[in-house]
Amino acid sequence: MAKILFVMTGADRWTLADGTPHPTGFWAEEAVAPYEAFKAAGHEIVVATPGGVVPPVDKASLAAEVNGGQENADRIVAALDAMTELRRPVRLEDVTLDDYAAVFYPGGHGPMEDLAVDAGSGRLLVDALDSGRPLGVVCHGPAALLAARRADGTNAFAGYQVAAFTNAEEIQGGLADKAKWLLQDRLTEAGVHVEAAEPWAPHVVTDRNLVTGQNPASSAPLAQELLKRLG
Repeated sequence: MAKILFVMTGADRWTLADGTPHPTGFWAEEAVAPYEAFKAAGHEIVVATPGGVVPPVDKASLAAEVNGGQENADRIVAALDAMTELRRPVRLEDVTLDDYAAVFYPGGHGPMEDLAVDAGSGRLLVDALDSGRPLGVVCHGPAALLAARRADGTNAFAGYQVAAFTNAEEIQGGLADKAKWLLQDRLTEAGVHVEAAEPWAPHVVTDRNLVTGQNPASSAPLAQELLKRLG
């Protein structure tokens, strides 16, 4: 049995280009699917957020239309309620990487607001990358990679192949023209190679110890890839 760190957003608002706060948080499926896979395999989960705040769920991620119908939406809500770790997160600032066998970042637009500029999360990501531990990041979670800088100012993930929420998906989701910046663009500017696949289809990319997923549908297959690496 291993201990897996879930690093999650503490932001319940995403500031748009015109300054409007857009309600957000973490995307439910991206936390639930990996959580259930890891727990079923006998692993322990610890949730960490900036400041130790309870991670807010994006209410849009609980709707029937994004969960394949009301029955599965109800199941996701019940699953979140059963995830007691969400209600007692540790402070990200207090995390010791040596305590964990793997690190996982779910998405939602929340990480675009806080983890993208969180120096503590950035340091943790650099350390996790350098340690060789399995590191999983999905959907908008790769926004956190933008804060992972080395001493010389370069991005620690420059040159890595990743999957992340694409410009095409942001456009189809209706928020691209309102955003301050787009994730695929920023990652590319940082030297990270984004492998964009068909919008909304499962797509997982592995590069060394980094495993990334493009969208919510990628979270379950990403979890299976991490489990393989945990042995």
